[in-house]
Amino acid sequence: MTPRPGRQPNWARLRRQLWRPPRAHGEQPRHRVVGPLELFYDLIVVVLVAQAAHHLAAHLTWHGLAEFAVVFALVWIAWLNGTLHHDLHGHDDARGRSLFLLQILVLVPLGAFIPKAGGAEGAHFAVNAGILFAVLAVLWFLAGRGSSAEFRKPTRLYVIGTAARAVVLLMSAALPADTRMPAWGLLALAYLAGFAWMVLAAAPAQEAALALTDAVVERFGLLIIIVLGETVTGVVDGLASEPTTAMSLAVGLVAVMVGFGAWWTYFDFAGHRPPRRTRRVTLRWMLTHLPLTAAVTAMGAAMVGLVEHAHADRTPAATAWVLCGGVAVVLTATMLLATGLEVWRDERDLYRPLARTCLAVALAVLALGAARPAPLPLGPVLVAVLGIPWGLAVAHRLRRDEETAVL
Repeated sequence: MTPRPGRQPNWARLRRQLWRPPRAHGEQPRHRVVGPLELFYDLIVVVLVAQAAHHLAAHLTWHGLAEFAVVFALVWIAWLNGTLHHDLHGHDDARGRSLFLLQILVLVPLGAFIPKAGGAEGAHFAVNAGILFAVLAVLWFLAGRGSSAEFRKPTRLYVIGTAARAVVLLMSAALPADTRMPAWGLLALAYLAGFAWMVLAAAPAQEAALALTDAVVERFGLLIIIVLGETVTGVVDGLASEPTTAMSLAVGLVAVMVGFGAWWTYFDFAGHRPPRRTRRVTLRWMLTHLPLTAAVTAMGAAMVGLVEHAHADRTPAATAWVLCGGVAVVLTATMLLATGLEVWRDERDLYRPLARTCLAVALAVLALGAARPAPLPLGPVLVAVLGIPWGLAVAHRLRRDEETAVL
């Protein structure tokens, strides 16, 4: 039966609903909330983060920390790519779900290769990571085919850069094991530098695509929340690996409080707040989340050793440095994020002294790591110092309320 003129067959209309073309640049909804599909994707990525954290916990040395930083950076860059692609061009339809599934199918084996990425079997990680970035290059290429004139050149450059990184990762599989990790580190730095150049060199007509939506801001915060779960996992792993005693349980519960303090610091002063809409601030806001998220993950890895050595007279050097260094990064990175928020200008009488306080506390925390007290006093001291910025904020609010009441 011939369909009526001007009326599409049902299958064609259904296809248009389920398999829409990529959204054009600058047309992303500003106030969209994060959907369950994106949250599921983030949970998959955090499984890879957990693999990196578990490997670090078992290899808490400078070499192990360097391997963790490189692998974490590559995973975070892939997550950033997938996040921005969906926010700019994706729909919650069959096409969008299929593209997320494709990335997940590549991410799962990549997670299995993370524990051996720094050894002789790192070639498997290299090949899998190369495939992942090749998939991302194809996704950006497909999204760029319908771009308007002002977006064609930057999209083409981004696709070429992403494809080149995929090729380099694939070729790195042939490198000796001891040179493979430094090559990946340089590749990650090159990607971040190229990403920064593209954002800063964007033309005024392209700024609509650079403005962060509510969904992107929320996803950065949600990733921090999920990664903070690694602090609890680290405590549980530490308690499970040794016979539980009153001392180890006390150290473990205090360690959970340290992780809670990191959550409190980030979300009280910077989390879930959009940055000011300038290119430099947007770039700084996104890239600052890389060391911040890595620091929270490393804290979780250090908590395994903290609990395992609960009865020691001094905290092991690597455990003390990684845990205290992670807290210091959380404090300083949170304040760096705050400099790009509107509240930095609107409440400068709070945030300026708060930033100086966080910097001083971060330096004190590093000194504490160098001193290496026993695990039981180390934990409560970290909880106390994390409470100093919050106490300052509460005192400021009380003082402001009193002044308002007087007026």
